[in-house]
Amino acid sequence: MKKKVRCAIYTRKSTEEGLEQDFNSLDAQREACDAYIKSQVHEGWVLVDKQYNDGGYSGGTMERPAFKELLKDLENNEIDIVVVYKVDRLTRSLMDFSKIIDVFDKHNASFVSITQHFNTTTSMGRLTLNILLSFAQFEREVTGERIRDKFEASRKKGLWLSGICPYGYEKDEHHILHPQQPYADNVRIIYESFLEMKNVLKLKKYLAENEILTRSGKELAKGSLYHILSNKVYLGKIIHKNKEYDGLHEPIISEELFNNVQNLLKANSVQRKHSTNAKTGSLLAGLLFDDKGNKMSPSYSNANNKHYRYYISMSIKNPVDYERGEITKISAGEIENFVQNDLRKLLKNTHKMQTYLENYSVEQQKLILGLMESSETDKVFLRTAIKRVELNIDYIRISYDIAYIVKHFATLAFNAEFNHIEEDEQIITNRIDVRISLTPQRQNKIIILGKANYDMKLIQAIVKSFWYNKLGAERKLPIEARNGNNKRLRKLRFLPPEIIESIMNGTQDPELNVKKLIEMAEKTVL
Repeated sequence: MKKKVRCAIYTRKSTEEGLEQDFNSLDAQREACDAYIKSQVHEGWVLVDKQYNDGGYSGGTMERPAFKELLKDLENNEIDIVVVYKVDRLTRSLMDFSKIIDVFDKHNASFVSITQHFNTTTSMGRLTLNILLSFAQFEREVTGERIRDKFEASRKKGLWLSGICPYGYEKDEHHILHPQQPYADNVRIIYESFLEMKNVLKLKKYLAENEILTRSGKELAKGSLYHILSNKVYLGKIIHKNKEYDGLHEPIISEELFNNVQNLLKANSVQRKHSTNAKTGSLLAGLLFDDKGNKMSPSYSNANNKHYRYYISMSIKNPVDYERGEITKISAGEIENFVQNDLRKLLKNTHKMQTYLENYSVEQQKLILGLMESSETDKVFLRTAIKRVELNIDYIRISYDIAYIVKHFATLAFNAEFNHIEEDEQIITNRIDVRISLTPQRQNKIIILGKANYDMKLIQAIVKSFWYNKLGAERKLPIEARNGNNKRLRKLRFLPPEIIESIMNGTQDPELNVKKLIEMAEKTVL
């Protein structure tokens, strides 16, 4: 009798389109795989009861709920063979593919692609699969190039192929823009009013009071107004790769009006630059708040020929007008790196970011998500994407303008101005559980929960203690170890092993310092 071989079917579809149908793509994949398993019943193949279906998830990421459940069951040795319709249902990434193969090998499992007849238990099968995936990757790159070439050609012809039209325009079936009322008149009002008021915030308030709104009936956001005021599409132009082409659409404003607005925007930009902290170049200036909601402003000091940057709570600078919280000072480099790393994690979360790309085609989504994953963000992008950073003893809350983030990468992807959701800010907030420790100088340190926190001063103290004791036993103790704090360091040998282990692993109490460590050792001796 043949040994029972437990088979699991995994299905995946990149988009949610068509999943509401009674018989969809996932059903078709599963039916085909089920039939294949039944054809191998003589080999002992049996289908497990559990289903693994990922609808609306890209193959470019491993962050898929059903796929993660599948890997978990593999690790628990509940599955012998994974059956897929095509190998790219598992992944479209060569890097991820190698990780998946490692999991299969570790747990003596394999997978079968029913349309390609691959078996990963053989070296030849793996080689063939790698070749296949290489071609799949090449195909995606070529597809991306074709899409970009298509957009470039359309722009040169003066057409608009970028999805939702700019505010004030609509497009016909031939992809030609036409002024849309009353929004086209609103654009003229925006330009003319800005020249009178000379300030975007005043303009925003004026437009709201006069019910000059977005197409969805909401107030025009500040970022959207800046975009409208600098968009050459209103001159009848199409921009591609920093080149201007004559559009086939009618201009909404005159060239003279546009140039006057640009001159004013430029003058205001110079003024803002001089009024901000250009000396320190602080990334979070005006965006960072303490645990009482007080703004934290950039500050710096010089000591021992070194330049130190901080953010200081307004409660320190002006204690009369501001309530003092627990967090009053924090290293600028530490909090800035923390925020930048969090934004990078957000951009690499393919599934989450895909939910904000509904107005783009599947191919467009792939290109945008690819750019997000590999992006190196600059300061201008960061300061615009980040809306607010709030510090608390137990967490840090970061708010992002997801609408701006999407539009930024769409523009990079296609070298064109994209205006999907451009009229409104769309704020998302990410809370990260941390512990912000308080030092005697009240310069706070961020401890990311669940992450090793190596304190080199504590580690060095432990190492010195063992070294001094070893030399002392050999009667070779140096003079430096016979005086002051160094003499007390020798007592660290009396610490419980679990304390020493936690320090070496970076899991010690965040409040622990060398002084407290010595006091702990001395109490142990007593």
